[in-house]
Amino acid sequence: MKMPYTPQSQIKSALRKLFLRSREHNTALKRSKYCCERCGVKQTKPKDKEKWVKVEVHHKNGMNWPELIKLVREYLLCPAEDMEVLCKKCHKSVDEK
Repeated sequence: MKMPYTPQSQIKSALRKLFLRSREHNTALKRSKYCCERCGVKQTKPKDKEKWVKVEVHHKNGMNWPELIKLVREYLLCPAEDMEVLCKKCHKSVDEK
C-alpha cells in the first residue's frame, strides 16, 4: 500500500500563507512605509483596479523552495513510521528530555 503524502504545492502554499501573515513580513512593509524601496511608488487602496498599486516583500537572498520543502518533509512531515502517537502528558515529557 502506497503511503499518502502531502503534495509539494500544499506545503508551499501553507508556507507562503505563514510568511504573508508573519510579523517579519509586516515589519518590512511598515519599515518601508508601504513604498517600493527601489522606485518609491506607494501602495494604494484597491478603489480603482486600473490604478491599484500593490507592493510585495522580496527576500534579498532569494527563496530556495526545494530546500525549504525538503526540510519540512524531513523534520515535520516525515514518514508515519517515524512518528508515534502520545498523550499530551507523555509528549511533553519526551520534548523536555
